[in-house]
Amino acid sequence: MDPATAAVRTALSAEGEELFDLFRRPHGRSRPRPDERAVIESARTGELRAGGAAAVTYGWGDGERPVLLVHGWESRASRYAKVVARLVERGYSPVSFDAPGHGESEGDSTTLLEYRDIIAELHRKHGEFEAVVGHSFGVLATFLALRQGLRAGRIVAVSPVPDFAYLVDTFCARMRLRPHLGDELRHRIERDLYPGEEDMWTRFSVLHRAGDVPLPLLVVHDEDDEAVDPGQAERIVETFGERARLVTTRRFGHRRILGAPQVVEEITEFVAGGAARAGRPAGVTAR
Repeated sequence: MDPATAAVRTALSAEGEELFDLFRRPHGRSRPRPDERAVIESARTGELRAGGAAAVTYGWGDGERPVLLVHGWESRASRYAKVVARLVERGYSPVSFDAPGHGESEGDSTTLLEYRDIIAELHRKHGEFEAVVGHSFGVLATFLALRQGLRAGRIVAVSPVPDFAYLVDTFCARMRLRPHLGDELRHRIERDLYPGEEDMWTRFSVLHRAGDVPLPLLVVHDEDDEAVDPGQAERIVETFGERARLVTTRRFGHRRILGAPQVVEEITEFVAGGAARAGRPAGVTAR
């Protein structure tokens, strides 16, 4: 038996927190980058409870035309600093949060359902959003919330995780787990992380019941994304059809893409209801 498989088998069969570390506990807490600090320090901050932990919330602008920004796994709201600055310039009021175990929030773990609950609470506070921008795991949380009452005018999905099953299947493939170990992992996730969530492997998906989310959708993905296969963005665009548009970038990978100037402009123009820009910088294509 190879060491990786042995380690995972031990985690799967052990009592305690080992299993939760795989899909609930972020490994490390990122800090604001130097070019993010001014924007994050200018925010109005608040707090709300999620899963017993206090999640820090952020707001900018005058409160009119709110836009929700949802960060990914092992990330934080400050990664949207350049997007925030441009949206404020255009008269929007960005709203964001650090999920539990992320950024400045309490706790050391979170789940997709806690993301959903925070989004729902921000929706109750701010009303319908002009748009929601999600990155990576945040895209998955956004679509779950949209199918459960979140109202918005437009959606931006950057480096989107297409569904929870993709996360597990990718993990199993990278660890070269045998099929029965993958099945056991899924069972433990159902039982210990998402008890009572029937058919979660179908429902926890961007692609689930696409007709229930009849909104304009911009999908942005980098050809060199090391975390999520760029082909997943194409799956999403094909599923949502004519109301979706794909923008492909190069050389930014999974995490740096949010700060790329051309991506910031694509997001801002789409939120404002603009069509695809005719002149794009090198490294950006659209269809």
